[in-house]
Amino acid sequence: MLLAVFFFILAGLAEIAGGYMVWLWLRESRPLWYGVIGSLILIVYGIIPTLQSFPSFGRVYAAYGGVFIVLAVLWGWLVDKKAPDLYDWLGAAICIVGVSVMLWAPRS
Repeated sequence: MLLAVFFFILAGLAEIAGGYMVWLWLRESRPLWYGVIGSLILIVYGIIPTLQSFPSFGRVYAAYGGVFIVLAVLWGWLVDKKAPDLYDWLGAAICIVGVSVMLWAPRS
């Protein structure tokens, strides 16, 4: 379970960091190398979920979406300095509950 959580967090950070660098390049006129590095990080992001032990692509990506939401809220707070409000936290908590049900609910 800890390894699954680690890979979800690693994938989320790679997607957000890569996307953020591309954002900076295109939206804030940063040098081209921001876009190149961001794109390479996004390629790595695409590989990380394949390291998960869950057999279903759809379930892994659906569950990852919930983790991504939480990480995006934290990124906005820590990097963009936009403090989340009660509804951001509530929505993120609901997502984590949903991810937990999807991945670890007993199935026959």
